Amino acid sequence: MTQTQLMRDIDANDRPREKAIKDGFKSLTDAEVMAIIFGTGMKGISVVDLSQKLLDKNQNHLSLVTRKSVKQLVDENKGIGEVKAISLLAALELGRRATEDAKNLVKEDPITTSADFYDRMKHHFMYLNHEEFWVFYLDRGGRVIKEVNISKGSTYATSVDVKLITKYALDCCASSVVLSHNHPSGNLRPSSEDDSITRSVMDALRLFNIRVFDHIIFTDGGYYSYSDHSRL
Repeated sequence: MTQTQLMRDIDANDRPREKAIKDGFKSLTDAEVMAIIFGTGMKGISVVDLSQKLLDKNQNHLSLVTRKSVKQLVDENKGIGEVKAISLLAALELGRRATEDAKNLVKEDPITTSADFYDRMKHHFMYLNHEEFWVFYLDRGGRVIKEVNISKGSTYATSVDVKLITKYALDCCASSVVLSHNHPSGNLRPSSEDDSITRSVMDALRLFNIRVFDHIIFTDGGYYSYSDHSRL
């Protein structure tokens, strides 16, 4: 029978749980936090070392781990079964949701720059392995009235319904909109399709005196703003 290495097998001074109680979770490394989630290692490997091996395979980036499926984590990492994989991905998802929810506790400021919008949406778009297209509808003061996920697509494209975007703008009496979508590939350069969508939405909304404030393309490493590049 294979014997796994438990948390209690680790030297008392190095146990992540004890360190978290004594010094707080911020004192822990990513591997130590992951070890608390996993609970056990495997024969000959402590749970902390098992966690670090997983991180090593993902260039020490939790964001890359977040993109994995349960099956990928199990297939690519000896010692990590479905229970560990599900527990880890659930914890990462909960962290993402907590970050999103934190925005609701702060009084919303107007969106006046591309950086304002990037700060508002970056935690949503980060780590997605498919494209999503969102539209934010703003009042005259630049505050968000409504945010709508117009579509979800594949790893390289998503469809956009200009009529639907226009309908939502009219329904909420928006004065302006911010278009946004992500490029999972990490390429910040707008495609010809991106340019075409931008022009089509601008043409449609101009009929109702509604301005396209910006179109922002997100990647995990930054963003591209049509407005900042004087393309609106």
